[in-house]
Amino acid sequence: MTSQTHRIDHELIRAAAHLARTRCRGDNHTMAAAARARDGRIVTAVNAYHFTGGPCAELVLIGTAAAQGAYELDVIVAVGDRDRGVVPPCGRCRQVLLDYFPTLKVIVGEGDDLRTVAITDLLPETYVWADHQLDDEQSPARSMG
Repeated sequence: MTSQTHRIDHELIRAAAHLARTRCRGDNHTMAAAARARDGRIVTAVNAYHFTGGPCAELVLIGTAAAQGAYELDVIVAVGDRDRGVVPPCGRCRQVLLDYFPTLKVIVGEGDDLRTVAITDLLPETYVWADHQLDDEQSPARSMG
């Protein structure tokens, strides 16, 4: 694990906090996320909680970003409703974020201890799904044809 930290994107934190404060209502939407796309745009989303499970704000944000044509994200942060502040991604989100955006930076910490770290720092010695996929030429379906 590296301990290198990166500049904190306070604009992202403010965007996610504003969304959490103004759009998170009741138990269905309790987290907001904001990410900066490679082109500088900020994309935001909220979670969709349901007792059967549901996507976290970070996962909803991936789909929202794609729907807006933002396929490369540089930095992401999640903020909880009721002024809970920055909340680190759960394990599932860490894995998905790593698989989609292996160079992504994530804002974590609380209060005066906010820091921006590489997604790989949040999942040391992890399984990277893309590293274990067959090339099209090596795919069993390809070799059968």
